[in-house]
Amino acid sequence: MGKIAKRTMLLRGHIELPDNLKLATEEFREGWNIVRSGGARLLDREVRRRGWHFIRIGEGSLRGGVGQTSQEAIAGALKLALRCLSERFNAAEVENIELKIYPWFFLARVTVYPYQIGRIAVVPAPVEHVSPVSMPPLAVAATITGNKAAPAA
Repeated sequence: MGKIAKRTMLLRGHIELPDNLKLATEEFREGWNIVRSGGARLLDREVRRRGWHFIRIGEGSLRGGVGQTSQEAIAGALKLALRCLSERFNAAEVENIELKIYPWFFLARVTVYPYQIGRIAVVPAPVEHVSPVSMPPLAVAATITGNKAAPAA
């Protein structure tokens, strides 16, 4: 497994992508794959260029993990954070990694944000007849002289 860092993108194993979008991925855990060919910005650009949507939805999931190495601790925290994401989200981005080093172990805190990648469904808007707005009649103008109002001539 490669290094997990900030801005790492993950995709569910069963995700549907545009036909001509080829991504280099590596299996992570529990049905998730790490995207090796770029982060969220690159994936966003490529997905949208093909007419699909790439939407970051909701709050992040913050979880902690421990391990003998920094990457083991990060992977453990990431696994727990991904478990908290709903099945409707088919992508996720590692937003933040906090790492603390102790004499015999590493402690990592990882924040993961959910994304949805899919086809854009275009629903035509109904055409409604717009009627002209009728304006109320204009009020009679008045001239104010001193502290009294007099009708205009």
